[in-house]
Amino acid sequence: MAAAIQFFRGVDEPVVPDIRLTRSRDGRTGQALFVFEQPEALAPETMGDITGMFLVDEEGTLVTREVKARFVNGKASALECTYTWKNNEDFDRFMRFAQRYAESHDLGFSGSQGEADQGDAAEAD
Repeated sequence: MAAAIQFFRGVDEPVVPDIRLTRSRDGRTGQALFVFEQPEALAPETMGDITGMFLVDEEGTLVTREVKARFVNGKASALECTYTWKNNEDFDRFMRFAQRYAESHDLGFSGSQGEADQGDAAEAD
């Protein structure tokens, strides 16, 4: 099973986001900010209610309800989603998802150990 991001259950979002990680100084808590430019989830024909972002892989599903639309000239143009972890186990689980997502979407993956406020976790080649 490939890793996928969904805004509607069972419907994979094909647009690959820019993902930025920040971690607390002790490394236990942190956030991943996902920015999707022109995602299909915002296309007029799919305009349902987006209730969250679902990160799906063989281990299960990670869910965040922190999803905001960014508007340009009155039209939604991007989605910004924040996934937050509160301990090392949650962070490790998120990083396993990120690695699988990068592999299943042919992305470069730059993971680093121990540094706070690292740059891009995944970016398109």
